[in-house]
Amino acid sequence: MPARNRTPRAAALLLTAVALTASAVGTGTTAAARGTGAPLRDGTWRMDGYGTVLTVEDGGRRLRSYETTSVSCLPGGLEATRTGTTGPFHQDGEAPVTVTPKGRDRAELAFADAVGHRTLRRVAALPANCRPATRPDPGADPRQVFDTFWQTYAENYPFFAARHIDWNAVRDRYRPQVTERTSPEKLFSVLSDMIRPLHDGHTGLVDLEHPEGYFSGIREDTVLPDDKERARIDRAVAEEVDAAGAARTGVKRTWADGRITYAELPGRIGFLRITAFTQYAKGNDYEADQATLHKALDEVFTTARTSGPDALRGLVLDLRLNGGGSDRLALDVAERLTARPYTAYLKHARDDARDPRRFTPSEPVPVRPHAGPVFTGPLAVLTGRLTMSAGETLTQALLGRGPAPSVIGENTQGLFSDRLERTLPNGWRFWLPNEEYVSATDHRTTYDGAGIPPGIPVSPDAALPQALRVLRD
Repeated sequence: MPARNRTPRAAALLLTAVALTASAVGTGTTAAARGTGAPLRDGTWRMDGYGTVLTVEDGGRRLRSYETTSVSCLPGGLEATRTGTTGPFHQDGEAPVTVTPKGRDRAELAFADAVGHRTLRRVAALPANCRPATRPDPGADPRQVFDTFWQTYAENYPFFAARHIDWNAVRDRYRPQVTERTSPEKLFSVLSDMIRPLHDGHTGLVDLEHPEGYFSGIREDTVLPDDKERARIDRAVAEEVDAAGAARTGVKRTWADGRITYAELPGRIGFLRITAFTQYAKGNDYEADQATLHKALDEVFTTARTSGPDALRGLVLDLRLNGGGSDRLALDVAERLTARPYTAYLKHARDDARDPRRFTPSEPVPVRPHAGPVFTGPLAVLTGRLTMSAGETLTQALLGRGPAPSVIGENTQGLFSDRLERTLPNGWRFWLPNEEYVSATDHRTTYDGAGIPPGIPVSPDAALPQALRVLRD
């Protein structure tokens, strides 16, 4: 399991463990793709927010991360290299990382499979507790494990007030239960119980050495589908689409082992279903995933379907069962659905260890029209409680589209932040959100927790018929 400051891909692999495959964990910007022509000086850099310190070594060719809190420092999962002094850094199994100098003592870091940038500021040296950083040890003192876990949430989690959780009270309740002799099973139970009341699907804990050692939060009103239930839902949607007329038109295509489906319905209505923004290609490789998605979108949004007398009159985008993945891939879809640039949302990260109301400056995330054919006609987006993470950020991005989409179904799950991936002193992995995705309209509204509400609330089973009525009226 690769471990860096939250990768969509790593989060997706963890959700696979609970059978929400094709699902979540985040700029595929031009800069990230081409790198930068400016050299990056060796030294130590602290990231605004994210509890992370980076070192640049070997004449700007090696990048290492450290996961820090006021009580801990552990080597991070980012250890990337490049062959020259410019261009993206690469790490096996991960998307490229670009670091762009912005003067002598400031830089911006971007993950190719995420959106937005992270600001780096030069510091004199690694924090004292990082010299040298403690390596994970299965025999680590359980009290140290507890303290690192609690402190990481205390310094990074932004939603305690919204979820009515007193985190200090949580420490007072559970810390006395942990001693130097606490068993791994008991410790895992304690840590899971601490975050269970958050009911936050972007929180979790895993012991990779034991298959039963897995916990992930979830909203109280949501049951995650297992493989059998997912297969049932897939069959039901296929039958629903055939009954709506796809069987008569004979136009139906799938890509990425069924994660992307397109069908054409009578009356020149398109139906595009996407169940994930990850794991499209073998090897779980982001660049291969992006190529697969672009191929599918090229074959869906042809010149004939987007302009002229035979163009689609409307499009249904089905995200009712979408576990998320790469926010960058989600924006690739939004960029096929507009002819004008606009702001999808703004993004910021918690940036004060003591004050959960303080964030990094909000960064606008743009939607830029695709260079080829784009569909600008009426759009209906189907959502539900199983619309998660990148499925939700796509929905949020489309709210600013013109014409605005009809959002039909139920509230989405309410998981927007990238997942901050961390390691505990005993080697266990855990994750939490530390960001907000803010409305581009008022620069204030977030949908974390409650999810994006539909404009037309109906049960998921009734969403497609309702969408067809809206698009055909």
